[in-house]
Amino acid sequence: MASAQELVQSCSNIFTLPEIYIRVRDVVDDPDSTMDDLANALKIDPAISARVLKIVNSPLYGFPKQVDTVTRAVNLLGMQAIRDLVTATTIGRSFSGMTVQIMDLSAFWRKSVLCALMAGKIAKACGIRDSERFFIEGLLRDIGHLVLYQTIPERAQSALIEAGNLGSSLAEVEQSNFGCDFTEVGAELIHSWGMPPQIEQAIRYQLSPKEAGEHILHASMVHLAGVVADQSELPPSTVGHKLSFDPHAMQLTGFNVDERPALLAGAQAQLRETLVMFSPVAMAA
Repeated sequence: MASAQELVQSCSNIFTLPEIYIRVRDVVDDPDSTMDDLANALKIDPAISARVLKIVNSPLYGFPKQVDTVTRAVNLLGMQAIRDLVTATTIGRSFSGMTVQIMDLSAFWRKSVLCALMAGKIAKACGIRDSERFFIEGLLRDIGHLVLYQTIPERAQSALIEAGNLGSSLAEVEQSNFGCDFTEVGAELIHSWGMPPQIEQAIRYQLSPKEAGEHILHASMVHLAGVVADQSELPPSTVGHKLSFDPHAMQLTGFNVDERPALLAGAQAQLRETLVMFSPVAMAA
């Protein structure tokens, strides 16, 4: 059986982030860099600069006044937030070389963006500061399945069918069938991209947040958003079924399950507009 790392390495030529991400990452990681350095790095790619400004001025941030320059956006949000935005706006580009035939990519990105929106909304509802930072983690929650469907598509699809037939956890079936699951594969991909450890650990431990150590809050937020996103896809007849929220995530965040319907409705209302900004189709434009 191939390990998660081996699966990622086998298609590393496909899953490569564009040069602008590398440039921005290097600036943010350099302790001597300034806000002006970051703004100048962004300005080299006018398309990304335009997308960042569009997102900053969207309901995701809700600034009362128009943010009309990259420099102002950088100063308002800070380096890490801008790095997260660049990551989110370039993710789609890295999958332009995929040749997946048995995976509905439109449905995948729709659910990923819904999860991203839910992560931010749950964090805000729980009174957590800088709730927007959880958007990128929610967006990447299921990224491992893109690797699995690219490298072992038939086995990945069989695991999905088997989990549905048995009523079992998909991750458990994947572990049993090919030795790793989508959370491990996703975390390895994120690690290979050189992303911050809290994002990698949030994806790796989303199904068991208490194992994420100092990053337990990030893993908990991805877990909660993921459960809601998964439940939103179920048939109407199952809507009343109890959601399988991890008790540690619930206790840590103080999330009130009764708020879920309103938060989900809010995320779904923003979904179409947000999807345009983050989906691979939009990235190719």
